[in-house]
Amino acid sequence: MKGFQVTFFTQQDHCHHHKPLAEWLVRAARDLGIRGATVIAGSEGYGQHRRIHSAHFFELAEQPQEVVLAVSEEEADRLFDLLAREGVHVFYVKSAVEFGMLGEAHQ
Repeated sequence: MKGFQVTFFTQQDHCHHHKPLAEWLVRAARDLGIRGATVIAGSEGYGQHRRIHSAHFFELAEQPQEVVLAVSEEEADRLFDLLAREGVHVFYVKSAVEFGMLGEAHQ
């Protein structure tokens, strides 16, 4: 299938509707019928303000996070329409990809 890999970059303390943004994005994708989403925790990074964000042993609030989805063009349109309606402020990368499943499903 042809579509897009969409990756959102955020950090653990960024929220939308009083929920961590990564969690909100995963639930929004599920509610839109998107087949899957993965949250990846990073150890360190920096963004547009060039300030280093990292996961510390006692404080994870600034831990960088990525939310990765593989979506069809129609799913991408629905997702970005929702984000615009919700006023979500988040950096993303959207790349054209081919995706699918290999092998047989395990019982």
